[in-house]
Amino acid sequence: MSKKLTAEFLGTLWLVLGGCGSAVLSGAFPQFGIGILGVSIAFGLTVVTMAYAIGHISGCHLNPAVTVGLVVAGRFKASEAPGYIAAQVAGAVAAAGILFVIASGKAGFDVSAGFAANGYGEHSIGRYSLSAGIVTEIVMTFFFLFVILGATHGRAPAGFAPLAIGLCLTLIHLISIPVTQTSVNPARSTGPALFVGGWAIQQLWLFWVAPLIGAALAGLSYKMLSPDDAR
Repeated sequence: MSKKLTAEFLGTLWLVLGGCGSAVLSGAFPQFGIGILGVSIAFGLTVVTMAYAIGHISGCHLNPAVTVGLVVAGRFKASEAPGYIAAQVAGAVAAAGILFVIASGKAGFDVSAGFAANGYGEHSIGRYSLSAGIVTEIVMTFFFLFVILGATHGRAPAGFAPLAIGLCLTLIHLISIPVTQTSVNPARSTGPALFVGGWAIQQLWLFWVAPLIGAALAGLSYKMLSPDDAR
């Protein structure tokens, strides 16, 4: 278990550092900004690379919602979920800390400007409402888990799961960055929020509740569609 938890810690650290780091450091960099497309691809790449690196060690959840969805679907032991979630959150916080040190090395850096934290209303980059944020996070997480459960099914083509999952996460970001800056991952939301404080902490509840609901619904749905699930 210690190896699994270490893998989840490092994997989630990489996801948040790569994804949020691309948004904070490169998203709007003068003349060379990668924009929404680049940030979306970066998040997808973190999952693809880590899935191949640690998938055989921990399953490469990197996300409390994924862990919960797999538990609901009967793919993961509920007794191991708290340890996984704790490791994921710790990895996300560590990544945010590393990113803060790097970003603060530039004159004029202001963590309160966002720091890739998730938000709604006036803290959504597209100024989308709370209701839009809730629907977006539930639906996007639902389909993320649905793809994960399908791609990792025993009857799915072997070796391609990381690509399907990474591409799905890229697509999700392309859709939802303007709405909530895209969470679908409570750990990813927690790390930056702790450094931003204030509004980011106040709005963090949504980025735990909505993804967990979406993940649980996906777990139930896929379990009903695939009762003979081969693991």
